[in-house]
Amino acid sequence: MQKMYKTRLIYTCILIFTMVFSCNQVNEKQLPIYNPVDFEPKLVDKSLRNINKNHTVSDFNLTNQNGDVITSKDYENKIYVVDFFFTSCPSICPIMTNNMLKIQDEFIDNSQVMLLSLSVTPEIDNVEILKAYAEEKGVNDSKWNITTGSKKHIYELARKSYFAVVEQGDGGLQDFIHTPNFILIDTKKQIRGIYDGTDENEIFRIIDDIKVLAN
Repeated sequence: MQKMYKTRLIYTCILIFTMVFSCNQVNEKQLPIYNPVDFEPKLVDKSLRNINKNHTVSDFNLTNQNGDVITSKDYENKIYVVDFFFTSCPSICPIMTNNMLKIQDEFIDNSQVMLLSLSVTPEIDNVEILKAYAEEKGVNDSKWNITTGSKKHIYELARKSYFAVVEQGDGGLQDFIHTPNFILIDTKKQIRGIYDGTDENEIFRIIDDIKVLAN
């Protein structure tokens, strides 16, 4: 009788463990990997629209609010969120910055998670202006780089790497892009999510998705 009881107990424990493990597998969130074909064609440069696998964001070379050169090496093996903004924007940018601050605060102690903002008016947003903006908003320099650089380079990143904008142009003096999108990049430089940076519910979603990647 005692042997039969032990056998049943072991069987019950195994059954419970199997059920819990199966439930965890079912409930575990899997984030998609985005390639150019997964976006609306108008968001993607014509040269990339038919690519359906292995898209990774391009290397970049920018200057941050402290005058430091920031490159892809600084984000190597990091999970990071990208947005495009400009400091004199009176409409969506202040909302986006405040929401990016929420992400900064949520992951302030997680060195694996970083943020990257690129100015779409780099000819205006010089280092001095970016520094004042960063200090006013409460940007943590070790977590979040607010950057300027070559307009052509920034606009090419927006159109060919992050697929963040609809507007067309060649990065010249009359070219201008503006987008509310936050783009989530994983440690392999893949796009894992696109979010409306002005929507509080979307900020909750991106925070949850970052945690999925971090785990």
